[in-house]
Amino acid sequence: MCRNIKTLFNFEPPATELEIRDASLQFVRKLSGFNVPSKVNEAAFERAVEQVAATARDLIANLVTTAEPKNREVEAQRARERSAHRFPVAR
Repeated sequence: MCRNIKTLFNFEPPATELEIRDASLQFVRKLSGFNVPSKVNEAAFERAVEQVAATARDLIANLVTTAEPKNREVEAQRARERSAHRFPVAR
């Protein structure tokens, strides 16, 4: 799947509208194969992004967990550490 789509559920602070829309845009880009749609496909593309975003908002709002919310900074640091391990800097 698309590596740019990040987990949005169970974070503190919660996912923003921009994060949800960005993930939805990436998903529609992946499905359609278009990074930027042509003028003739633009309306369908934008409608799909809005529908995916609405579904994502609904999903996130209705999911239930007993786990503690994840801290964004801690998760970002873990991702940086994984990346550094996977792609060491040659010196």
